[in-house]
Amino acid sequence: MKNAGTIVIVVVVGFVAFFGFPFYYNIGKANEAPKLKFDTPAILEWEKVNGKKECVEPKEFMRGEHMQMLNQWRDSVVRNADRVYVNSQGRSFTMSFQNTCMNCHSNKKDFCDKCHNYLGVKPYCWGCHIAPKEKQS
Repeated sequence: MKNAGTIVIVVVVGFVAFFGFPFYYNIGKANEAPKLKFDTPAILEWEKVNGKKECVEPKEFMRGEHMQMLNQWRDSVVRNADRVYVNSQGRSFTMSFQNTCMNCHSNKKDFCDKCHNYLGVKPYCWGCHIAPKEKQS
């Protein structure tokens, strides 16, 4: 086998090219992040009364930590019967996914689903909770 070295090099280069193709092909082709809708009746009413849109915690915290917070709420309510959450600004909220979170974010299709689908996440909230009826704004 005079050409054994050449054959090995060609096989290795072909292997790298074949299995690396999806990465090379998609360089610089990121999907645009979803545009979420914050125009539900409850949010608009809150903004009209208080002059600003506000959630249980600041927006940056909620974007990255809402699932951990919901898990802590679940554990606190179910295991300890503690239903009051005091946020980082000292305001109190009832720990209730249905009545606190989904009261404002009633547009599940345009709020929750857009982000979760974009990230490929399948939340298990709806195994226990009833999906909200979409409210028209």
